[in-house]
Amino acid sequence: MAKWTRKRRTREHVIADLSVHHVEGHVLRCGWVVERLAQDYGMDLEIRTFNRSREVQEGTVLLQLKATDRLRIRRAATYFAFRIDRADLVSWLAELSPVMLIVYDARKDMAYWPYVQSYFRRLENFSLFTAGRTVTVDHEPRHPRGRAPVRPFPRSSRRPTA
Repeated sequence: MAKWTRKRRTREHVIADLSVHHVEGHVLRCGWVVERLAQDYGMDLEIRTFNRSREVQEGTVLLQLKATDRLRIRRAATYFAFRIDRADLVSWLAELSPVMLIVYDARKDMAYWPYVQSYFRRLENFSLFTAGRTVTVDHEPRHPRGRAPVRPFPRSSRRPTA
């Protein structure tokens, strides 16, 4: 007799949902709006921000979430390495809106988010033309986003949208 099996919810599915929940909480505590993107094409969330007078600000911030149970911060180097697909990076660097790559450490319930365009702008000798199929981001988690309110980027880093 054949044994019937049902679809299972994997640990990857659980921590992906936890990462969304984690980030949404920080964004909402700032008084901002966060929307889940159903057809994401490399983006998971979009943030709309407001100024101190609670007026809507121009543009949005795009977020790509990556969740893991195995984030290893190297003791001697004080950074973690994370691989991303070159195809994603091509799109992210072409965006007019700021793009944040959020790496969620499910074991510690902590998130780290390098500002993608700024990170790659500061890299010397980086070229998309010579990059392989994946690109490694070395991020120093000096400012983890755990339970503190999130301020993902300075106001001056916002680029106007057309």
